[in-house]
Amino acid sequence: MKIVEIHTYKVRPRWGFVEILTDNDISGWGEAVLEGHCDTVLACVDEMKDVLIGEDPGQIEDIWTTLYRAGFYRGGGVMMSAISGIDQALWDIKGKYYDAPVYELLGGACRKKMKVYSWIGGDRPRDVGKAALERKEAGFTAVKMNATEELQMVDTYDKIDAVLERVAAVRETCGKYFGIAIDFHGRVHKPMAKILAKKLEEFDPMFIEEPVLCEHMEYFPEIAAACNIPIATGERLYSRYDFKRLFKIGGVDIIQPDLSHAGGISEVKKIAAMAEAYDIALAPHCPLGPIALAACLNVDACSYNAVIQEQSMGIHYNVGKSVLDYVLNPEDFAFIDGYVKLPRLPGLGIKINKELVLEENKTPHKWKNPIWRHFDGSIAEW
Repeated sequence: MKIVEIHTYKVRPRWGFVEILTDNDISGWGEAVLEGHCDTVLACVDEMKDVLIGEDPGQIEDIWTTLYRAGFYRGGGVMMSAISGIDQALWDIKGKYYDAPVYELLGGACRKKMKVYSWIGGDRPRDVGKAALERKEAGFTAVKMNATEELQMVDTYDKIDAVLERVAAVRETCGKYFGIAIDFHGRVHKPMAKILAKKLEEFDPMFIEEPVLCEHMEYFPEIAAACNIPIATGERLYSRYDFKRLFKIGGVDIIQPDLSHAGGISEVKKIAAMAEAYDIALAPHCPLGPIALAACLNVDACSYNAVIQEQSMGIHYNVGKSVLDYVLNPEDFAFIDGYVKLPRLPGLGIKINKELVLEENKTPHKWKNPIWRHFDGSIAEW
């Protein structure tokens, strides 16, 4: 079996898909995108075609290593996102060839279903109490919300109080044991992060996410010492080597590698195993589309330390199209009592509506994240 064609597509709301075709009519799908830089990532996939055409798609480890090591320059969001989409598609082909879900080829499942959470509140969080209750009534047992809007390196306590009021609203409406994850989104700097983390303790959050950016990962132990809340991070790390530095520094309890940014299934499975050796949990980042979610679920299935899965159904980014619009087997992605069953179909376990993909690609999206500024005019972290 040989790779004969590679196609890329841009589809709403902000995703990039990769399709790899072989000479025996088996094709595979991957999701290669870095939100806001979709064109750049898909151009990188195109640059990699010369390495891929004519190769045996089953030699995934060798192809991954060639794409990573033989290009001299390596790592970073763009190159690793391109490799991620290609890797997902290759695993999809391999699973279809052997008529088995990908996780069966990775040692088999160590669970029967995967816990999921839902997003609430939007970029500028509001009405979170009501939204959380709606998710609870829909069967979810956990939600995630952004903590704050813009926050200066040292800011006023009225903004801290506003965060506490919002989290209190979720706790009051959904009860003591409902899961609340609070995403600092890199908007909070170390001076305010320690204060906010300490004050959030009273609400028993499931975790706080990106209390500071990973470029400041040396401060995670200091923030961890300031509160008794699990710390999660990792969506902006792109390889096992990035995570190696994080594990050495410490202070983090949950890692969140993104299957479309951190090297795909091959790399994230290795990262998950590294984390398990440090007694660190896995909760893959996935505010993306159906292919990325299917890839995540395959890694979750065979990773002992996987604890919960992010998914983007109902997320504020999904305008015009959503996850299940591109799926011909939506019943396999049904959430029941806050869980989703493991993929059952061969490969990634997803049937893509190619007709819709082709139609969407005719009018490609140009999604960019907003640019925020503080009241004084300086740039704010979004």
